[in-house]
Amino acid sequence: QVQLVESGGGLVQAGGSLRLSCAASGRTFSSATMGWFRQAPGKERQFVAAISWSSGTTYYAYYADSAKGRFTISKDNAKDTMYLQMNSLKPEDTAVYYCAARNARNIIAIMNPTLYDYWGQGTQVTVSS
Repeated sequence: QVQLVESGGGLVQAGGSLRLSCAASGRTFSSATMGWFRQAPGKERQFVAAISWSSGTTYYAYYADSAKGRFTISKDNAKDTMYLQMNSLKPEDTAVYYCAARNARNIIAIMNPTLYDYWGQGTQVTVSS
């Protein structure tokens, strides 16, 4: 059974940092496309960042405009874990953050949440002003 489990959320003041983790089990996602999404109350699920495998140890990262320059996505294949380092957090970053994974390693419509096959349960991030 494939599982994605997020951790690392919490309450932080504006300007602070958090590091989210997404641990995978049940299969390896070393070559699969994976991503982070977030959903604030009353809003649609929103793309944050994604990472895709190219070849060897080369990965590419993709970011929403709101995340560029502040967030960094990464993977540790030895641990089957994906991370999202979030710096300079703003109150508008407050949301439940979800990790997601695809069966395949394509980057087609990488920001579309409906094209991801597996989802974690989410972790709450709250940024106070």
